[in-house]
Amino acid sequence: MAFERIGGEEVWSGRLFSVHVDRFRYDDGEEAEREIVAHPGAVGVVAHDGERIYLVRQPREAVDDEAVLEIPAGKLDEEGEDVLETAKRELAEEIGKGAREWRHITTYWSSVGFTDEEVHVYLATDLYDESAEAGENERIEIETVPLERLDDVIAVCRDAKTLVGLLWLKAYGR
Repeated sequence: MAFERIGGEEVWSGRLFSVHVDRFRYDDGEEAEREIVAHPGAVGVVAHDGERIYLVRQPREAVDDEAVLEIPAGKLDEEGEDVLETAKRELAEEIGKGAREWRHITTYWSSVGFTDEEVHVYLATDLYDESAEAGENERIEIETVPLERLDDVIAVCRDAKTLVGLLWLKAYGR
């Protein structure tokens, strides 16, 4: 069913996202109002050295969890920085690593019912030490997990970008 945006307004704006109330007209003439969270997008990085997967644990207050296990990731928030450069920066900031080999795994919408957030997931291999200053207010603990425990990590994971990346690694990456 085709539709067109016929109006809307930003009703709130913050550091991470903004909220819009937009109106749409469908090809049958009906109109609807939708609340949409506008987000600049994000990257996630599945990083491994052939033996271990590099993950991070950090508090995620939105879901009331003190230690969510995730792949290194971050928001596309640097003016003029392309997606791969953001992935490289986030990998260095979050786990202190760089990678000689990069592969785009997939890009997906995180939750199409209310947000336009696009998440780009990369595979990073042939790792080396790379220092970068961590982001402000980040509380990150690095955790390495042997690749043979990949199924265990997938079984307990509840973070979408991490599941997408680790399930891809299990299916296609080894």
